[in-house]
Amino acid sequence: MSVRDILLALCVIVAWGVNFVVIKMGLQTMPPFLLAGLRFALVAFPAVFFVKPPKIPIRWLVAYGMTISFGQFAFLFLAIKMGMPAGLASLVIQAQAFFTILLGALILGEKLKWNHIAGILIATIGMFMLAVAGLEGPFSGGVTLTTMMLTLAAAFSWGVGNITNKAIMRNNPVPIMSLVVWSAWVPIVPFLACSWLFEGKAAMIDSLMHIQGKTFLALIYLAFIATIISYAIWGALLSRYETWRIAPLSLLVPVVGILSAALILGEKLSSQQLIGALVIIAGLLVNVFGGVLTSRRGEYQRR
Repeated sequence: MSVRDILLALCVIVAWGVNFVVIKMGLQTMPPFLLAGLRFALVAFPAVFFVKPPKIPIRWLVAYGMTISFGQFAFLFLAIKMGMPAGLASLVIQAQAFFTILLGALILGEKLKWNHIAGILIATIGMFMLAVAGLEGPFSGGVTLTTMMLTLAAAFSWGVGNITNKAIMRNNPVPIMSLVVWSAWVPIVPFLACSWLFEGKAAMIDSLMHIQGKTFLALIYLAFIATIISYAIWGALLSRYETWRIAPLSLLVPVVGILSAALILGEKLSSQQLIGALVIIAGLLVNVFGGVLTSRRGEYQRR
C-alpha cells in the first residue's frame, strides 16, 4: 500500500472508532430511535441525487437496510443510551465477525476452520468477563446483562446484514456506496415509528425544537464522516487492494474506540474489564490471522 492509502485507511479507522463516542454524546440530548432516524435521513438526502440506485430487487435492498442499518443501530443506540460504555461497545460489536462466520456456515454452507472456532471460543470468554465485571469512574454500572445482550444483538444484526450483502454481491455486484446510500431510506420510517411509539411524540417534538449544537454536530459526523465519506474511502481501498490487506485493519477500530472514550468521556476500565477486552481482541486476531499463519507454516514445511 502507498503511504497515502495507508493514511486514508487510518483516517477511516479513527473516524469509525470515534464514532461510538459521538453516538454517546448525541444520545445525551436526543432519544436513540430519533437520533438514528435522523442519521439515516441525512445519509440518504441529498446523496441520492449524486449516487445511482443499485440494480437489485427491492427485497434485497429492504433486507440490507433492515438488518445492517435498522437492526444494528436500533440495538446499539439503545444499549449506549442505557449506559453501555462507548469504548466497550466498539469492541463487543466486533462479535459481528463471528456471527457472520457462523451464519455463513449455516446459510451459505461455508466451512468453519479451526481458527474460526478457536477465535469464537476465546472471544466468548472475554465477553463473559466483561458481562460480570463492573465499571469504575463516572459511567459506573453501564455494563449489565441487558446492555451486553443489546450490543450483541446489534452485532448479530450486522452479521445478518453481511450475509445479505454477500448474497447481493454474489447475484449482482453493485457499488458499495450505492447500496449504503439507497438502503438508508429503508430504516428511516421504522426508526421514526419506534420513536413515536416508545419515546413519545412530546420527546420527539422537544428534541427537534430544542436541538443542541453538539447534537447537530453529532448527526453531521455520524451521517457524513462516519458513513458517506468513510465508506467511500474504504470502498475505494478495497477496489485497489486485496481484501486481506484492508479488512484486518478494522481490528484497530475498538482500540481507537476505547482510547477515545477514555480521553473524551473519561471512561475507565476496571482491571477485569481490561483483561476481558484483551481476550476479545486475542479472539479476533486468532480468527483473522490464524488460518494465514497455518497455511504459511504448511508452505514452509513443504519446502
